[in-house]
Amino acid sequence: MHDWYRFVLSYPPHFVRDYLKRFGIGDGCTVLDPFCGTGTTLVECKKLGVESIGLEANPLPCFASRVKVNWSANPSELVSHARKVGDIALTEIRYSAPRHRADLELVCDRPDLRTLDPEQMKLLLSNSISPLPLHKTLILLDCLNREIDDRFHDHERLALANALVRKIGNLHFGPEVGVGKPKSDVGVVEEWFLEVLRIARDLRAWQEAAGVRSTVHCADARDVAKALEPASVDAVITSPPYPNEKDYTRTTRLESVLLGFIHSKDQLRALKRRLVRSNTRGVYKEDDDEQWVATHREIQDIAEEIESRRIAMGKTSGFERRYARVTRLYFGGMARHLADLRAVLKPGAQLAYVVGDQASYLQVMIRTGQLLADIAQSLGYEVVAVDLFRTRLATATRQMLREEVVVLRWSGDRSDEES
Repeated sequence: MHDWYRFVLSYPPHFVRDYLKRFGIGDGCTVLDPFCGTGTTLVECKKLGVESIGLEANPLPCFASRVKVNWSANPSELVSHARKVGDIALTEIRYSAPRHRADLELVCDRPDLRTLDPEQMKLLLSNSISPLPLHKTLILLDCLNREIDDRFHDHERLALANALVRKIGNLHFGPEVGVGKPKSDVGVVEEWFLEVLRIARDLRAWQEAAGVRSTVHCADARDVAKALEPASVDAVITSPPYPNEKDYTRTTRLESVLLGFIHSKDQLRALKRRLVRSNTRGVYKEDDDEQWVATHREIQDIAEEIESRRIAMGKTSGFERRYARVTRLYFGGMARHLADLRAVLKPGAQLAYVVGDQASYLQVMIRTGQLLADIAQSLGYEVVAVDLFRTRLATATRQMLREEVVVLRWSGDRSDEES
């Protein structure tokens, strides 16, 4: 199920298993992933018979997580329905496509090819999908929407999202999302159907676990208590964004636009407002999360060092002027999240947060795990450990940076919460 759709930098499934075992989580427990992304924690919990809840503010990954923990579809009937839709789509594509391979050279000039409206095209990374594959994808989407069977529609759409990223589009990841060599033509329906077959195979293997409850909310992780019942969570296993200038909405932009989760710049802006601020493209004048860390001396010192270095280097772009502020906003947002989270934790709840050190802002080192642990402790959490998870090479500095697991425990002492 993990491979139905996933982020390139997702943590591995064994990480979830390891911490479930370490925390002693089993039947009768509920695990929360408040930054659930594409559902790695939720899928592993379901496989082990553990109930789980996910929060994800980005609608495409939220959709992916919901589908990846929905194991109720009949696999044989799913394949049969997808085959029917695929046959219809192939017929329409053959009727509309160039008659000869030589015509592909002129495909960009064909006015009869389907495309998105100009506002939607502006949302995409330039050349992230070529004209003919886009034309075929839009025909397939039209067929899926005309031949809807509610039992399978979401699985079929997720199969297309995965095919868009892996085979149909021109994207590459290394680890940033970019655009590679254009593909003049792709067997869109064929690649989509292969993804459906993979989903059906996995459903056959795991349908006996379909009844294990997994719930996914499209919600802001800074407002956890709005989505969950008080004192309902036994453990948290998650990986929030890092303060690394990565715009996480770009990673999913192609499939978000084509599947209809984002239609306009206004919708994209509204989505970014629901995210913890981790990059300057998602910072707004009215943001105020920095107030949560206004008295945290080390975070303020880091922000001031970034700003001093920016001035000394003569960096004057609008983005560079926001580097210091996004650092404060990031840790303020995480403090707001941890403060709100306390209300939904059971006494004795255990938490694991995967975070990484960063030097993305003018090579000023940000020890994310250490700072997050310090914030958590100030909010009444016990810091159990800061475990090394893995190291990675920073592309800008060529330094080895640490990714760590901040392990916390919530005692349930409401006097700490009130303070």
